Amino acid sequence: MLPSYVRAVPNGTETGNFLALDLGGTNFRVLLIKLRGHEADMTSQIYRVPEAVMKGSGTALFDHIADCMAKFITDNNIEAAAGLPLGFTFSFPCRQEGLTRAKLINWTKGFCASGVKNKDVVQMLREACERRKDIDIDVVAVLNDTVGTLMACAFKENSCEVGVIVGTGTNACYMEKIANCEKLEDEHLESDGFPNEMIINTEWGAFGDDGKLNFVRTEFDRDVDKRSINPGMQLFEKMISGMYMGEIVRTVLHKLAKQKLIFGGNTDAISQDHCFPTKYVSEIESEMEDPEGRSFTKTAQILEDVGIEDVTVEDCANVAYVCKLISTRAAHLCAAGIATLLNKMEKKFVTVGVDGSVYRFHPTFPKVLNDKISELLKPNLKFQLMLSEDGSGRGAALVAAVATRINREKLNKKK
Repeated sequence: MLPSYVRAVPNGTETGNFLALDLGGTNFRVLLIKLRGHEADMTSQIYRVPEAVMKGSGTALFDHIADCMAKFITDNNIEAAAGLPLGFTFSFPCRQEGLTRAKLINWTKGFCASGVKNKDVVQMLREACERRKDIDIDVVAVLNDTVGTLMACAFKENSCEVGVIVGTGTNACYMEKIANCEKLEDEHLESDGFPNEMIINTEWGAFGDDGKLNFVRTEFDRDVDKRSINPGMQLFEKMISGMYMGEIVRTVLHKLAKQKLIFGGNTDAISQDHCFPTKYVSEIESEMEDPEGRSFTKTAQILEDVGIEDVTVEDCANVAYVCKLISTRAAHLCAAGIATLLNKMEKKFVTVGVDGSVYRFHPTFPKVLNDKISELLKPNLKFQLMLSEDGSGRGAALVAAVATRINREKLNKKK
């Protein structure tokens, strides 16, 4: 559990222009958002983070981010870029020491840029901008994508107090009373003039790293973990997220082929790590949901693309069954986490903001998730799942806007 230092959700009085940066996977976004109360106009651009940059030096990574920002500002003729408030969504485990101070704990999701661990990522961003000498920004907040998702949904629905990501990685955050935050006892935040609540980042992807989930983990989970770039870490995430779901399916299929139960016992094509991406899981299950999809045309094509020859209908049915088992387990585990938060909060009605590629694109994940939460929730509590329409980019700008508003309100009180 990590404090976010975000103390409030939007109330509709925020106005002005705000920049946002969103780094959380292989894609990186730069955004300009113009807020007029409950109205928001957004301009954004997606940039790629090359694998060489993901695994190179931290300096090169932040220089790449600054290059993207400069290009965005030029391409969109943003003349007022100097000094614009900026919210930075940095979706990796961080030790937050303030709204504008966050030190990386460890990389996830395939990133391993050197020289960033235990460093302040906001300072590294500022230094990269200073090296260019053509970007003048005011970083007013750093946050992760779950906080951004919560804020983006709260802009539309004020009852949103939980944010969840189920995409390349997975994480959740929720609104907690500061009096309940033991890590903040020495900071005397209850009397600082700001709201007495704070969004808490659970970093639930690391749940189970201490062995508490060993009773759930299978031989396939252990195999995937052993071959990952961070063995023994992010174990809950490795059972849920899009980065690993397809690889778990592949690992199961490889064992079945080895036992001569599928593919005529041929393991060659399915032996290559990561040759069965999670998008295949979604596509295969989408075909299963289609009443006309039982011919397995799409599934057979996917298996042929992987390199499997002489695919049979029985092979396709077995592969679809494995996909269903793995995705359903992922949804059930995610539901257990969300239900635990809702049961702890004990609020009569809470909106849960959700984003991420698995939630967006898997055909049955949202319904399975919703049904299992309902099953696990205390009978007197109610909830709704709300898809974040534009991800954590808008959320970053909203955090910047709320921080600007709260600071302005506090200054006005002192006058």
